[in-house]
Amino acid sequence: MNQELHELLRELEQFGLENDERTDNRAQRMLNITPDTGEFLSVLIRATNARQVLEIGTSNGYSTLWLAEALSASEGVVTTVEYAEHKYRLAQQTFSRTPLASRIEAIHADAGDLLAKTADGFYDLIFLDSERSAYPGWWPDLKRILRPGGLLVVDNALSHVEQMAPFKALVDGDSEFTTCLVPVGKGEYLATRSERGENC
Repeated sequence: MNQELHELLRELEQFGLENDERTDNRAQRMLNITPDTGEFLSVLIRATNARQVLEIGTSNGYSTLWLAEALSASEGVVTTVEYAEHKYRLAQQTFSRTPLASRIEAIHADAGDLLAKTADGFYDLIFLDSERSAYPGWWPDLKRILRPGGLLVVDNALSHVEQMAPFKALVDGDSEFTTCLVPVGKGEYLATRSERGENC
């Protein structure tokens, strides 16, 4: 990672922390991933040689930059979708400050609508960091658009255990998926399609 990108990430990280300390309004908070989660996602993308990545929950674009930088190795693209207009605008400002913009397709839309329109098996990796109550309803499409052998990564698996429980139960109960909970950052829940599902 070059110094310019490193400094931009540090700036966004600090902005997110300061912003979130000033407000209790969840809609106004950035709720960014932690830096070690960014590093973890970067390794996962490189290890799986992912080229098509979907992120649901752009916020100010902090996590998107981690994904896009990792995709430089495979010349891939991250599609990131954000419902909140003010966050979408913040992310657009973020992306305009880096050459990684060419690896980012930012969409202002309802994630459920986007998922319904996406082709089967299109994505190599999906990163969920959005409204956890919506995940169970999205599951049929998430499963459908993730390619065989693809990887689903879900943030906040340890920080919001109760909110994650309904979705986690759905995925854990699907015999096509192997799942794992990793204590990085706020907790990362991983699920990959496999011939025989096992939980680790």
